[in-house]
Amino acid sequence: MAARPLSRMLRWLLGSSARSCSSGAPVTQPRPRESAQAASEELSRRRQFLRGQAAPFSAILTDSFGRQHSYLRISLTEKCNLRCQYCMPEEGVQLTPKANLLTTEEILTLARLFVKEGVDKIRLTGGEPLIRPDVVDIVAQLQQLEGLRTIGVTTNGINLARMLPQLQKVGLSAINISLDTLVPAKFEFIVRRKGFHKVMEGIHKAIELGYNPVKVNCVVMRGLNEDELLDFAALTEGLPLDVRFIEYMPFDGNKWNFKKMVSYKEMLDTVRQQWPELEKLPEEESSTAKAFKIPGFQGQISFITSMSEHFCGTCNRLRITADGNLKVCLFGNSEVSLRDHLRAGASEQELLRIIGAAVGRKKRQHAGMFSISQMKNRPMILIELFLMFRDSPPANPSISSWDALHVEGLRSRMSFSSQMATLWKGYRVPQTPPLAQQQLGSGSFQRHYTSHADSDANSKCLSPGSWASAAPSGPQLTSEQLTHVDSEGRAAMVDVGRKPDTERVAVASAVVLLGPVAFKLVQQNQLKKGDALVVAQLAGVQAAKLTSQLIPLCHHVALSHAQVQLELDSTRHAVEIRASCRARGPTGVEMEALTSAAVAALTLYDMCKAVSRDIVLEEIKLISKTGGQRGDFHRA
Repeated sequence: MAARPLSRMLRWLLGSSARSCSSGAPVTQPRPRESAQAASEELSRRRQFLRGQAAPFSAILTDSFGRQHSYLRISLTEKCNLRCQYCMPEEGVQLTPKANLLTTEEILTLARLFVKEGVDKIRLTGGEPLIRPDVVDIVAQLQQLEGLRTIGVTTNGINLARMLPQLQKVGLSAINISLDTLVPAKFEFIVRRKGFHKVMEGIHKAIELGYNPVKVNCVVMRGLNEDELLDFAALTEGLPLDVRFIEYMPFDGNKWNFKKMVSYKEMLDTVRQQWPELEKLPEEESSTAKAFKIPGFQGQISFITSMSEHFCGTCNRLRITADGNLKVCLFGNSEVSLRDHLRAGASEQELLRIIGAAVGRKKRQHAGMFSISQMKNRPMILIELFLMFRDSPPANPSISSWDALHVEGLRSRMSFSSQMATLWKGYRVPQTPPLAQQQLGSGSFQRHYTSHADSDANSKCLSPGSWASAAPSGPQLTSEQLTHVDSEGRAAMVDVGRKPDTERVAVASAVVLLGPVAFKLVQQNQLKKGDALVVAQLAGVQAAKLTSQLIPLCHHVALSHAQVQLELDSTRHAVEIRASCRARGPTGVEMEALTSAAVAALTLYDMCKAVSRDIVLEEIKLISKTGGQRGDFHRA
């Protein structure tokens, strides 16, 4: 990349002590036996030198508060191959017609203009930028711009492993990868698509190709992934990662709730409890992240505090959306169409006047978290930022409220240490069940939760209709002898080695009578412990997979499907639980279904016991089972 001689000299002077925000430059680390304070003083001294030597910055890109905007983020597309819950509304977004999006030449024209005025860093975003067919060519042409020091990309990582060697060759110098969980099934719930292992491959490929640090963006949401903070931080022990914990931010359609936001200080306290020796690292003036390092660890962690402690005073960022609008503030709803002026034949000077006027109108700071949540702004997918989704086609829109989420191949979760070993060697982290998805009924305030792990989405035996009351059907073969005792009356596991493999399905239910006080708190999701329905659903699916470890004489069953559904019954102040399991094998899965329903009910009790001990668990029973020598059973 052709940089000015002065720029080269300044970069050399900064050396390894300069931390470039969201870039691939070396990260600030205190030298051996050097205190963080000494490193900070050294960085301050070098900044003063730079201010004295650098040429005057463009007045066009300097706002009324003296902030110099040297960092431009360009959205290459509104499209994405994932559907992150905090980024895109569940119903999707209305995409801009292709004719109204910036062409490649228009992108490069605007990039040249901004770089000429002093922008020295460009980050390509989306949507998902790596699904744009000409992204490699765009990077190659940006690399030719004199004065541009850094070309970065923010990606969900799905296509990264395949494309990164080419991108590095033409000049890509910085990578941010979005990853909000280390649990594959939870990943699938968050992004509504598959692709966890492809993201892992992308991170591994970036490390392999020498990017240091590889930045990993993690949006932290209460009740969803805040329990993984320490797991993410532990990744930095042996890997050159900068794991960036991002406060959950409000955008149009993402149903932002203050209670879902985990603040920087709360996250920091959690990490410090595990690693009290955590050290604060010096930051550049325009950095969005508060950086920390655990002594002895190769990488670092950072916190992006957009909500609790804004960094507006040192903001140096501008954004161009995929349809050509200039946004001077991520959280602002004011935009100026550069595309329209370009296509109307505006000269370079006219474009600069328009840009300068927009930058000049930039406010001192954004409106604050509560005001932002009420503002009309684009969904995140239509601006750009922290994305992660998957490569499979969208879920079938005809799926009912009981089938809100599909996850394939649920398996038991390993310990974190073995999970991480597998993660970075073979990218085959075992899956744990997805969290449930909330749906609101139209007639009354009800919350429905479901998890669905099914390799055959069209199976009728698990459809809501199969749970309707029905008389027992088929031959009801029973035994007058207990099957789990031997001829001498001692407990023994049944030998199923000679039984044929058949399709086995079982459905069980349970009811938890909460009482009016606890029921209202669950209904409104106001329990201090968190979302009781989500936790109960998660526990139920996990219990189904661990039944053989809980019930001594049960065979281990490799489930192909595990589903837990919870529905509120306001007439009884109760939660009705339905658990269903499916497997192909020589033994049934009714114990898995019953265990799932029972543990989900116990979990609800545990979540609500601080409010009321007058909670009753009842009606734990088998609803139906199919497959096996004794025939089918359907409870009336």
